[in-house]
This record gives sequence, C-alpha cells and structure tokens, in this order.
Amino acid sequence: MMVEKYRESNCKDKSILVDIDKAISSSMQLRNKKELIEEFIKRINVDTDVEEGWKILVDTQKEAELEKIIKEERLKPEETKTFIDNSFRDGVLKTTGMDIDRILPPMSRFAGGGRRIAKKQNVVQRLIMFFEKYFDLV
Repeated sequence: MMVEKYRESNCKDKSILVDIDKAISSSMQLRNKKELIEEFIKRINVDTDVEEGWKILVDTQKEAELEKIIKEERLKPEETKTFIDNSFRDGVLKTTGMDIDRILPPMSRFAGGGRRIAKKQNVVQRLIMFFEKYFDLV
C-alpha cells in the first residue's frame, strides 16, 4: 500500500504523494474517496498503524457524514441507520419501494408542487453518493 510506504519514509518522500494522487485520479473506484485518503495522509505519522488508523478514520467519517445527511434532510435517524446498514449488508442501495419512504420526514403525499417527490429524489441522490463512497470500505 502506497500510504504505508509514505509512512515508512517518515512522511517525507513527497514523490509517494504524487503517486497516490495519480492512482486516485486514474481509478474510478478511488475518485469519490479522495477526500478520505487525503485526510488520512494528513493524520498519519511514523507511529501510525496504517490499517487500524484507516479503519478508524473511515468509521468516524462514515458516521459523521450519515449524521449530517440525517440532520440536513430531517430523516428518521434509527430507520435511516437501519436502512444503510441493510444496504451495506445486501451490497445494494434500494432506491425504490417503501424502504426509502420509511426514512423520509412526515410530509403530505399530496403536497403541491411535487415537494415530496423532489425531497425523495434529493435524499436518494445523497444516499447513493454516500453508499458508493463507503460501500467497499466497510
């Protein structure tokens, strides 16, 4: 792992950082994880256990980001966490059906201007981005 090489260089070999950036830019799977990787690199030092430190960062960031989505979208916290946990377990985020409706805040189904539909689409979009960012990391 390139981050381990960087740590072993006492976090001084900047050419490894260039290689990490190139690897991120050339990989579709890593692009949405760029912020996480960069944050991790900022935090590591000679004493860091890379695997354990990465796991802790991912878990912490995942929880914080989900809490932010729940708060900003006024989603039902427990239902949303269960929905996300089940999605990670099943390997797919289901965007249709009643599961999404269960996590949405109370709102009239007959609200004018399609507010409920717009809200649901926004929530689905944010959860898809969240899921894709963390799925292969948890």
